[in-house]
Amino acid sequence: MVRGADILQTRGFLNMAAAPAISEKIVAALPVPAKGNKLHYFSGASLQGKKAPAGFAVRVTAAGTKAFVLFHRVNGKPYLPTLGRWDANAGGGSLTVRDAIVKADKLAKDIKNGRREDPRPERTRRLQEGDRVDGETVSGLLDRFVERYAKALIDRKGKKERRLRTADQIEATFDRLVKPRIGKIGIYALRRSDIVSMLDEIEDENGPVMADRVLALVRKAFNWHATRDDEFTPPIVKGMARTKSKERAAKRTLADDEIRDLWAALDVVVDVPECYPRFVKMLLLTATRRTESSRMHTSELEGELWTIPGDRYKTKLDHVIPLTAAARALIGDKPARAKKNSWFVFSTSVSGPDGEMERDGAKPFSGYSKAKAELDKTIATIRKRDGREPIANWTLHDLRRTARSLMSRAKVPTDHAERALGHVMGGVRETYDRYEYLDEKRAAFEALAALVERILNPAANVEELAARRVVQS
Repeated sequence: MVRGADILQTRGFLNMAAAPAISEKIVAALPVPAKGNKLHYFSGASLQGKKAPAGFAVRVTAAGTKAFVLFHRVNGKPYLPTLGRWDANAGGGSLTVRDAIVKADKLAKDIKNGRREDPRPERTRRLQEGDRVDGETVSGLLDRFVERYAKALIDRKGKKERRLRTADQIEATFDRLVKPRIGKIGIYALRRSDIVSMLDEIEDENGPVMADRVLALVRKAFNWHATRDDEFTPPIVKGMARTKSKERAAKRTLADDEIRDLWAALDVVVDVPECYPRFVKMLLLTATRRTESSRMHTSELEGELWTIPGDRYKTKLDHVIPLTAAARALIGDKPARAKKNSWFVFSTSVSGPDGEMERDGAKPFSGYSKAKAELDKTIATIRKRDGREPIANWTLHDLRRTARSLMSRAKVPTDHAERALGHVMGGVRETYDRYEYLDEKRAAFEALAALVERILNPAANVEELAARRVVQS
């Protein structure tokens, strides 16, 4: 009959020849194995009034190093945590024999009383959790967040996106700015210092506002996972943001000379998609957000009217924009290889055999950052040539704010300008008639286009005014 102790001995957990007593001299005399390591158990042995708990042992390696361990089981699974190395080792250590017994006794009592639910050392536990193949890394968490939350939320019609960007943009942000820095770290090993280091790098390369945007997205993903994981605590705390909310409130509008420089740069900029100059001009002339214009589809056009459907508009209501002649001129012709009778107006996708690749309009433009960087370089070149300072930092969204400012300057009534931008007026004044105030919005956009034209051609305006004065005299 094979006893349980014999089974443990064959597995290397127990040495049946363990000495009944223990001391510094006895530990010093333990033999060194020829290879691997060997356990010498001293369960119940006493030293200076301290009794070793069951499972207390000394592990001796082939190199001669001796360390104290405690064999025990949790839910039937064996564990053998190291308490510390013997301080008389040639390489040193932290525990005397008596100190090891005291430490082992405390650990054994904690295990017995349920004060130590996970028997693994904290560092071991975190490393093991981070190395799981089921995706327990930051990259795995972010991937699941995009698939199970971000994309699902956007797909639910009528649900507000809670200020999150589209799933593709969120995923691109994670891939570009987060995963290369902390993606391989296990979610249980991730520390606040890792988050801070990541934000420092993003701030240095992309600015503090971008760092805060990344922080907001990562916080959202971590909080989402925390609702599904009893053990995960997001390592993000108050005070990590790089800017204050009042500082982030954008107020930038482009001055007249900046608008002229922008238009001039759009006419000569290289290394950008063919549709990009038209796309940027459309942003100003229609006062739209960048994704609203970049996803402009011919199926949304009817004559002079462009209807942005509610499922991709911030207010979740259809927004109708009467297109001026200047805006309509930016739509362009049908792509040569369009497979259908409708297509994305601003598209970079192409199809066709090698050497004959032509636009097919199948996908909307999305390369904002790279194209914007090229545009900024071109603007800087124009201003440097004229001996002027570089243009102050600006974003594509500033064009929407600029359009609203220009409407006020063109004497467009406030209500009409707000409706032209698609803002909900609220109260009993809000209706579901998408064609309401259509004439007023048309007048607002016409006034905007006329003012932009005067800004772009100030010399012609002066000549026109002079001619009028001659006729009147």
